[in-house]
Amino acid sequence: MENFFLFVFMSILLIILPGPDTAIATKNTLSSGRVGGFKTVLGTFCAILIHTAAAVVGLSAIIVKSAFLFSLFKYVGAVYLVYLGIKTIWALRSKKPEVLGETVATNKYGNQSHFKQGFLTNMLNPKVAVFFLTFLPQFVNPGTSTIGPFLLMGVTYAVLTAIWFVLYIYLVDQISAFMKRPRTTTVIESITGAVLIGFGVKLALEKGSE
Repeated sequence: MENFFLFVFMSILLIILPGPDTAIATKNTLSSGRVGGFKTVLGTFCAILIHTAAAVVGLSAIIVKSAFLFSLFKYVGAVYLVYLGIKTIWALRSKKPEVLGETVATNKYGNQSHFKQGFLTNMLNPKVAVFFLTFLPQFVNPGTSTIGPFLLMGVTYAVLTAIWFVLYIYLVDQISAFMKRPRTTTVIESITGAVLIGFGVKLALEKGSE
């Protein structure tokens, strides 16, 4: 493959751009500490590996070329993001003021669905499949087999994503004392919920493949 280090550099720039995965990781780290954040990242990591495997065997190409399948994934993913956003905002209504700053250890249900949220947020986003099939080929030599390079780049992208989010989660956890203040938490979770809803609406309005 060509320009592997350029691929790594471009991938890092794309990974650090805030998106639904960042919003989910932030929310779960604040609500459940590093354990919740790491479970979310593990879900994202697994979803990226599945997208990699799909790209290697050509399933992503089928999804991108099929208007029906693209729309199906797009709307399911959009509904899920909107659901998470509404759920995040609605949860604020049921929290007592003195409970907002408590740590996750008091919430026995805190870590149950974090892996699923990270996994589904990434897995149900058809734009990830489009990314793999439009971005990765730019770094492959024309006329050569794409299986090996696609696999290498997909795994590299997944590992870089995991590394970035682990560092990000540590940072969020370090300043969590400030971020977990009742007023700060309310503002952050409200913004996170609105961002998730916004990403969901944006995904739903995204044009499908031609």
